[in-house]
Formats: sequence, C-alpha cells, structure tokens
Amino acid sequence: MARSSQQAMLTLPQQLARMDAGRLRGYAELLSFYQGEQWPRQMRRRERRLTFNYAKAFVDKTTSYLMSGMHSVVDPVDGSPEAAEQARQAERVLREVAEQNNLAQLDFDTEIDAAALGDGAFKVTWDTIERRVRVSSPDVQGLFVWWLGDDVSRIWRVASRYHLSPEEVELAFGIEAPKQRAGRGGSGQSRVEVVEVWTAETFELWVGPSSGSGQAALVEEKANPYGLIPFVIYPNLREPKQFWGTSDIPAIRESTRELNRALSQLSTILELSGNPIAVLENVTEAQDIAVQPGAVWELPEQARAYLLDLLQGGGVQLHIDYVNLIYRTLHDLGEAPRTAFGESRANLSGVALNLELDPLLKKVHRKRLIRTAAYQRRNELILRILEQQTGVRYAPYRSRIVWGPVVPRDRSRLVTDERALVASGIHSRRRAADELGVADPDEEFSRWLEEQERIDGPAAATNGNGRAAVGREG
Repeated sequence: MARSSQQAMLTLPQQLARMDAGRLRGYAELLSFYQGEQWPRQMRRRERRLTFNYAKAFVDKTTSYLMSGMHSVVDPVDGSPEAAEQARQAERVLREVAEQNNLAQLDFDTEIDAAALGDGAFKVTWDTIERRVRVSSPDVQGLFVWWLGDDVSRIWRVASRYHLSPEEVELAFGIEAPKQRAGRGGSGQSRVEVVEVWTAETFELWVGPSSGSGQAALVEEKANPYGLIPFVIYPNLREPKQFWGTSDIPAIRESTRELNRALSQLSTILELSGNPIAVLENVTEAQDIAVQPGAVWELPEQARAYLLDLLQGGGVQLHIDYVNLIYRTLHDLGEAPRTAFGESRANLSGVALNLELDPLLKKVHRKRLIRTAAYQRRNELILRILEQQTGVRYAPYRSRIVWGPVVPRDRSRLVTDERALVASGIHSRRRAADELGVADPDEEFSRWLEEQERIDGPAAATNGNGRAAVGREG
C-alpha cells in the first residue's frame, strides 16, 4: 500500500525512469550487436578477435527485400464520379506528403531500426510554421505505451521522451530551458529532457534536466489539438499476446558469435603455419635459433629439431567444414538463403527461384502483414490531420498498400497477364497499373487519352469519301 501511494506521488517523467527497464536494456544490447560489438567477454592479452558483422548484413538485406516497390493507392468507395474524384485527391495529397517528408528514405531507415531493435514507430503532426503535415520516426527507446486491460490494440496514452539542447527547446516550444547545475568539469547546461504525453483528449509537455539533478516541470497542458494519438507504433515481428515485437537479431546471435570465434581461430592457425614454430628435443639451452632460409643449427648429440606443422592431417579442412556448417545454421535461422546474397547453384528463375528463396519470401510476407496495417494507419492520420487543417473532406480515410515483387519478375509476362485480366473484366485499368508499379495511374491514363485524341484528330477530319481533308493554299 505504501508502495502504491509512493508511486502515485511521482511525476510522470519520474515514473518513466522506472518503467520498462528490461525492454530498454534489450534495445541497447541489440543495437550494440547490430553495430558490431559481438564478443561476449573482455578481450584477453594477445587474443585475436575478428568480427564479421553478419547481423547487420542480414538486417539490411531483409529490409531491402521487404521495402522494394512499396507505395499507397486510394480506391473509390463506389463507382460515382464524386467518389472517384475524392479518391484521386486523397491519393494525390498522400503522394505530396510522401515527397515533402522524403518518406522513401524515412521508411527504409525506420525498417532497419525496427528489424534491429524489434519495434518501429511513426509520428504524424501538423507543422504550424510550414503549414504542412510532418511525418517523423521517433526513437522507440524513448517511447512508453499504456493500453486498456489485456487488449494491446487499444492504446490510451503514449509518452515520448527525448533530449534537446536549451537552444532547441526554446526554438521548438518557445520556452526557456530550466537551468542545470554545472558539473565538476565546469560545464554548464548540456542536454534537456523533454517528455510529451499524449492521450486522445489531452497533451502534456514536461521539460527538465537530463542528468536527474532536478525535477522536470509541467510547462504546458492543453486539449489534444488532433483529437487522436498521433503515433503509429508497430512490432517488427509479433509475439502472441504481446505489444512489443521481436528483433531479427536473436535468431542469429549465437551463430554469428560462433562464426566470429571459429574464423578467428582459423586465422590464428594459418598465421602460425606461415611463421613455423621450431621444436627442439633433448636440448636444455638454446641460443640464436632462427627459422629462415640458410640458417644453420648446431645441436648436441641425441638432440632433435623439427618445425611444428599445424596443417598436417587435414586439420584446416576440419575447421573449414565447421565454418561451412555454421554458415548453413546462420542462413537457416536467419531465413535468408545464400541465393539472397547473390550466390546461386544455377541461373534460377521463375518457380525454381521462388523455391530457393521460399524462407525469405515467407519472412517478408509476415513482415508485410504487419507493415500494411501500420502504413494504412499512418495514411489515415495524415488524411485526418489534413482534413482538420484544410477543411477538405477525405473520409473514409481508406488506402491500399501495394508491395513490389520480392524476387525479379518477367515484366513482359506480367503485362500479358494484366492485359488478359483487364480484357476479361477481372481487373480494371487502374488496378493493372497499380500492379505494374505505375506511380500515378490516373495521371498516366489522362496522358494516354490526350495522346489518343491527338492521334485520332486527323482521322476525325475526313471527307465523305473517307479521305483526309487537305487544305489548299490560296
């Protein structure tokens, strides 16, 4: 009871300092591993350690396959001209927001972050200075989430903690940053901790010293200007009944460490074999023993000298076979076959290539299921905020995420298939253009109509005999 009352007396920033310690510690460990800190203990004297950062290679490679050719389209809710125009307008503004915020690069960076840490996030707000929607990707290491009961999909509060310089605080919020006591080194103010707390109804802004030497102050409290929580937080891969996701790294962490150890050991053996060790038997004292061409050794009677051959008996091949076994384990657990890295037993294509890459395709499919919902939610936030600020109606805020092919596809075959689907009435021209990766199908179709009118123009100006009318001079 005393503990509950003490917890209730803490300010929200103080509560955040005690929340999710295990999750934040896991983020730090995963980020260090991704950046190449992969040996588990302190380095011994004269120990050789080689680091082959396959964790980064797997994360970057999988993300490249995942994000290939992704874009958003908006379909009309019905066949009326009004609905078609509204869909075109919504799709157009989504494209403008994507260009203004360079979402292609932002999405790729966020996906690498999500794959390494296990979670990703977007924040959608209105920039009052530039009068446009701003999309950012906050660090999930500073995000804290509250949900209702056992339903992790019903988020009711989100807190975002980050650090700024005093000048940045004044520039961003128009307030003076709190003073911090100078440290022993004589330095004055450094970084200031900022905590934004969002619910659907309220917004709070806390600003305080980042060193913990003082208490954060509530500098602003007001109604939420958007009427919704402007965050999209999603897992990299979902764990059942859990809000926070899992990283791609734990599956390959032990294999990566063992590969580093095995290759470091093999490197040491090869180095020693190139600098042979002289072995002397029945010798109590030795001087000026040099292993080099033309060297002459004087040995006492019954003494024996030879060079230690570490490569005899096929020992190196055993190490190489073990390294190859680790490679296989690494690619199996990482669900990224060697073909994904450009290695192939033959020039595979079509079904054969899909079978070869099947583990990667299934992994990408699982991720795209999660990303589709996240990007649709982000599009909804963009349209809702634009509707609030501009008064233009975009409801029902629906969009469709179109993903590019994971493996190379025969474009001529795809065009043939889409022509057949359009001709049979299964696909519309717009849907076919989406599948073929046309960025703006409506604009492209308008250009086609314009060209067709220019081509058909002379034919329309024919005389009664079916010939084109020719003007006469004079």
